[in-house]
Amino acid sequence: MSRPPSLPYDRIINALQRVGWYVVRQRGSHIRLQKDVSDKTLKIAVPAHRPVRRSTLSHILKQADLSIDDFLKLL
Repeated sequence: MSRPPSLPYDRIINALQRVGWYVVRQRGSHIRLQKDVSDKTLKIAVPAHRPVRRSTLSHILKQADLSIDDFLKLL
């Protein structure tokens, strides 16, 4: 398993959009994304930082139920 890279927020959002996440709103420096999965709606927030810290990206991917290796394939 790889370590998460340090990436700008726009590349993270573009990669998440490829697997069905969509931007709902932005308030301040946080962008809210949603994904509808069968009987529930998943929600995550991505900070609009350049770059997003590795630990923050790791938490985002855990909430999105996406492995680091699968995420790296989306870039």
